[in-house]
Amino acid sequence: MGELFTFSGLINNGHTFIFMFHMLLSAVLVLVIAKMATSSLRLVPGKMQNFMEAYLDGVITMGADVMGKEEARRYLPLVATIGLFVAIANVIGVIPGFEAPTASLNFTLALALVVFFYYNYEGIRRNGVMKYFGHFFGPVWWLAWLMFPIEIVSHFSRIVSLSFRLFGNVKGDDMFLMVILMLAPWLLPLIPFALLSFMALLQAFIFMMLTYVYLGGAVQISDDH
Repeated sequence: MGELFTFSGLINNGHTFIFMFHMLLSAVLVLVIAKMATSSLRLVPGKMQNFMEAYLDGVITMGADVMGKEEARRYLPLVATIGLFVAIANVIGVIPGFEAPTASLNFTLALALVVFFYYNYEGIRRNGVMKYFGHFFGPVWWLAWLMFPIEIVSHFSRIVSLSFRLFGNVKGDDMFLMVILMLAPWLLPLIPFALLSFMALLQAFIFMMLTYVYLGGAVQISDDH
């Protein structure tokens, strides 16, 4: 099965170039949207400002269910930026002539590592080294020998979970889209396009939610655990 046509492939058909082109395109689109939303802030918001305010309110509400509103606001810049970046990177892959950079494991693994190192850093910074790693031993001292390796494996498995979940879903969507475009005319796959767009946004939502969950688990350590 051949590769889908991409506009960037007209310049250079190398896989690395195509990936970098679409990753940078996603980043530029995020910056453009942010600039458009903040260039002329008004009490009566315009369309773009209204859209971004609704998006940020939604992200805070999502985080408030996990770690409280105050903590959700604290980590809003990271989570909202990741969510917007992942959503755009997913959606552009649905547009004919473009490829989702999230269909590359390099992209999703890099995001997963950012989240992994950041939530562990925040856990140590907010609780201290002893208390943070102390909760890895569990609430019962005589089970510490068992709980500690389980906790270590559990935390490192989050890198795999974050990266492979996003990569696998987007890669599968790309393959599905490839088959649809090979078998059906351009006007017929409108329903699959809508479904893939919804899945692209859903994957961004899941990534944001898991980021909040991991942050909440790292910074809100109870005294008895």
